[in-house]
Amino acid sequence: MSALLQYAVQGLAAGSFYALAALGLAVIFGVLGVVNFAHGAFYMLGAVATAVLLDTLDLTLWWSLLVVPVLMFLFGVVVERLLVQWLLQLDPLYNLLLTFGLTLVLVELVKQQYGVSGLPYRLPSGLQGRVDLAGVVLPRYQLFVLLFSVAVCVLVWLMMTRTRIGMIVRAATEKPELARALGINVGRWVTPVFGFGVALAGLAGVLAAPFRAITADMGNNFAIILFAVVVIGGLGSIVGAVIAGFLVGLVEAFGQAYAPTFAQILIFVLMALVILIRPAGLFGRQEATA
Repeated sequence: MSALLQYAVQGLAAGSFYALAALGLAVIFGVLGVVNFAHGAFYMLGAVATAVLLDTLDLTLWWSLLVVPVLMFLFGVVVERLLVQWLLQLDPLYNLLLTFGLTLVLVELVKQQYGVSGLPYRLPSGLQGRVDLAGVVLPRYQLFVLLFSVAVCVLVWLMMTRTRIGMIVRAATEKPELARALGINVGRWVTPVFGFGVALAGLAGVLAAPFRAITADMGNNFAIILFAVVVIGGLGSIVGAVIAGFLVGLVEAFGQAYAPTFAQILIFVLMALVILIRPAGLFGRQEATA
């Protein structure tokens, strides 16, 4: 039982990265209709920025959790204003190619600046070591990541469901045509929503910095799994993105524990099964498959 609980916590902690980043990707797709292939690169930039802030300004993880999402939000605003907005009226394939090219540029720039070896990162002393919970020893940092990510997802959900701005963004995300028909200026929210989605990807990168090797290529495999997450949850579904993120994390953790050779394959087997049963995803709109 203790081993199962350890794998579950490890999977939910890994799923936290997917949930946060997929949440941002779902919001961007819902409002802009853009399949943001650069989301993995934004996740990588969040982790790299965390390591750089520690090395240059001695800002610990606590400060990075505040500073990096703000910086990534501003970076996302710049990207949307300078690049993405010019292609919004064209076929979505153009923005897919644009964000794919942006990924290559960002990865190469990080490699040129910091090399291909992993950047070092040390945890704050309060998050080091392990915690004994009813006889089950669990890494302290994994518990923190899980609780923090759940708290962020709950806060985002409350913002989306309990505030006027959140309800407008949610309407523009999940039913953009109906939102426009009701007189909501969806275009007004394009830039801040894109920045918000990038900030969530950067936040996932901050949390991953002590957990994963910080390299320029760390976002490549992450992006592939991330797209599997949003397909499982349903493109444009905010709730689906979060639930599918944690679900994929569990599948990955138990796969690595009991069938390490097939751990990655199991994620895409799950995606295929979901598509066969519900082509729009677990929480996606069925009319999206029309």
